[in-house]
Amino acid sequence: MSKHILLVHDLAGYGKVSLSAMMPVLSHMGHHLYTLPTALVSNTLDYGKFYIQETTEYMRQSLKVWAELGFSFDVVSTGMILSAEQAALVSDFCEQSAKKGALVFVDPIMGDEGKLYNGVGEETIAHMRKMVAVADCIVPNYTEAAYLADMPYHEDMTEEEARALTIRLHEMGAKSVVVTSAKVDGENCVVGYDGTEGEFFRIPFDLIPVRFVGTGDIFAAVMLGRLVDGVPLQESTHRAMDAVRTMIDRNRDKEDKYLGIPIETCLEVLDE
Repeated sequence: MSKHILLVHDLAGYGKVSLSAMMPVLSHMGHHLYTLPTALVSNTLDYGKFYIQETTEYMRQSLKVWAELGFSFDVVSTGMILSAEQAALVSDFCEQSAKKGALVFVDPIMGDEGKLYNGVGEETIAHMRKMVAVADCIVPNYTEAAYLADMPYHEDMTEEEARALTIRLHEMGAKSVVVTSAKVDGENCVVGYDGTEGEFFRIPFDLIPVRFVGTGDIFAAVMLGRLVDGVPLQESTHRAMDAVRTMIDRNRDKEDKYLGIPIETCLEVLDE
């Protein structure tokens, strides 16, 4: 059944990341999409030169008008937030939407490889925790999960540590948790906690020695699409991992990896 999904993410003019990666996926899966851009970005950041136009006032005024018009959504999905001010806006909107019965899906983009991105501080983390508290599902990478849970970051976790991390995030309010880019007992994997089943899970994967931008956005979109279609969390995660792996493998010889995966040429992968 089609859902009305609001995507609160940034928009790149050049490159298949964020909204440009997620919209084709979710549209192909049959959902109605709406957008609240958190920023306009000239191109993907990996090129080294870029321009970012923050859209905080646009967001504030749009949310005000939407409230006056009585607009509502079945699902709210959040991604890159540029400031503590934006984080406050979005976390308040997520809280209000959750009270109205919307599913809240949070990709708390804050850092990677053990470090926070420039401009992300304690205030932003605090607002992200507010979103976690009302989220039906969160998909942080391991770095973001450690900061949200206020737990130490280790290059390699034990399974007990991975389990404790996902359960801590669940106890903070997230109904379900999926942590990407983790390494457990020397094995690359995705770990999660399914709040519906009350179960921890771990899905290993082999790294493909190719890096495309936007693959995390594709993963999140596929997983979200499966979840709102009623597919269980672990299966949704597995199918999203498989789809991304197939798309990377199919495009591994593309010269410009900074452009991202040409998602429109790969959508039939989602039908498998």
